Amino acid sequence: MQTNTRLRIAIQKKGRLFSDSMELLNHCGIKVRLGSNALFCHSENFALDFLLVRDDDIPTLVMDEVCDLGIVGENVLLEKALQQRSKHEEEQYEHVCKLGFGHCRLAIAVPHECDFKGIQSLAGLRIATSYPQLLTQFLNEHKIKAQVLGLSGSVEIAPRLGMAEAICDLVSTGRTLEENGLVSVADVIQSEAVLIRSKKRLDAEMQVLYELLLQRIQGVMQAQESKYIMFHAPKVALEKIKQLLPGAEQLTLLPLEDCEDKVAVHVVSPEEVFWNTLERLKAAGASSILVLPIEKMLQ
Repeated sequence: MQTNTRLRIAIQKKGRLFSDSMELLNHCGIKVRLGSNALFCHSENFALDFLLVRDDDIPTLVMDEVCDLGIVGENVLLEKALQQRSKHEEEQYEHVCKLGFGHCRLAIAVPHECDFKGIQSLAGLRIATSYPQLLTQFLNEHKIKAQVLGLSGSVEIAPRLGMAEAICDLVSTGRTLEENGLVSVADVIQSEAVLIRSKKRLDAEMQVLYELLLQRIQGVMQAQESKYIMFHAPKVALEKIKQLLPGAEQLTLLPLEDCEDKVAVHVVSPEEVFWNTLERLKAAGASSILVLPIEKMLQ
């Protein structure tokens, strides 16, 4: 039984989303020991319990207040939300933030030999999918009448079995489509992993735990997106150099020994630092340029 002193989070029990979720929490300093067939485990150094389940069970566990938090793909979450709306039921969860991993897309695909001339070519076809709500919404938005065939798995083989003329399934690399002679023709949604929470009110102690966990997650994500840049620069070029680092924080300037006209510059950039940015910095007078990853960040 869950006590009122520990948070409970639901995550996918296997696959890439599991690995990425555990890596995120590990970067947050949360240690957990997993058994070979563990479905429920505890953090060793943070008041957080883990429930390892099927991805499509995660929204339900959060909505039913079995878990306080969940990490789930947007594709699963949006399908569940549409299912709830179709039953005139309220969505009992809060979307906290996107997590920057688990990127994929829900796409419609047809056989290579299909004479496809635009999405209106889908009219009258049978489309197999594990996401009937999202597909139906897409078809309705584009005023396309097609038959939606719900399947729980192995969607990609439906055309080869004569069950459907098209499919709607998750695509990441596109390899599975190629292996089954299919080509993507339309994207229904773009998806990535998100953090959700139950709408139930947490007591003061649990709220503090939640805010601390969220602060760590946001710190890790910000660190992953940011770079620490160091270089030497002439004092007369500092204004021009500032313009070459859009979005960067205020420059930290340090004196250089036996050098009156130059300073050492340290700055955190929230944006990707490309080679052409470094080349422009050098052209403006910067030298000894270093770009370093940031492991943790707390503001």
